[in-house]
Amino acid sequence: MSVRQAAAADAGDIARLLHDFNTEYGEPTPGVDALAQRMRELLAGDTVVLLAGDGPDGLAVLRLRSSIWTAGLECYLAELYVVPALRRQGRGRALMEAALELARKRGADWMELNTDEGDVAARALYERLGFKATAEYYEREL
Repeated sequence: MSVRQAAAADAGDIARLLHDFNTEYGEPTPGVDALAQRMRELLAGDTVVLLAGDGPDGLAVLRLRSSIWTAGLECYLAELYVVPALRRQGRGRALMEAALELARKRGADWMELNTDEGDVAARALYERLGFKATAEYYEREL
């Protein structure tokens, strides 16, 4: 499975995948055009997107930032998505392995992520890759 790092020119594809992800799970989305613009902005900063397949058919969105606790960076996996028809064929694992490698190469010594309790397939993937469930995740709108 081919995985590559996205460029600003991929913002439309990234936006389409993110929009489809939120739509699939009943989450709000600002729409493809707004997401594409936002991704162009984020890709110029601390955000890295990995794309899988020729479609592309999946993505991993990573945020790298300085750590308080170590000299290395922290890496937050903000999103991992594979189109439904192509799941369970190794794309998610390929994206995660590429994300872990990229984070290490960029100087990260820690990766964190969160997922819904009911997303059994994603939880199983993360656990197979050595992630441990550690705490509740809280959020609120400001």
